[in-house]
Amino acid sequence: MNLEQKFQKNLKDEIKQRFPGCIVTKLDATSIQGIPDLLILYKNKWATLECKKSKDASKQPNQEYYVDQMDAMSFSRFIYPENKNDVLNELTKLFKN
Repeated sequence: MNLEQKFQKNLKDEIKQRFPGCIVTKLDATSIQGIPDLLILYKNKWATLECKKSKDASKQPNQEYYVDQMDAMSFSRFIYPENKNDVLNELTKLFKN
């Protein structure tokens, strides 16, 4: 398991613990190239997260486009170990409103 996969697995577990009853699913980038990695459904809200192994990790074509587009619709972020707590705190604010 590479660093990004391990980070993503641990992140999914942490999100499920933080938001009991949420659904966290992996999106299929082979279906839409550049779509964020994770979709989180919680109560009547949703968010997507694009996981990276570090803040300096390269981005694939279209990833910024989809993160920006989905952020305008609801909430979407690039997430990596260096900003994980900040992003999860933002997500908590969204889901608690």
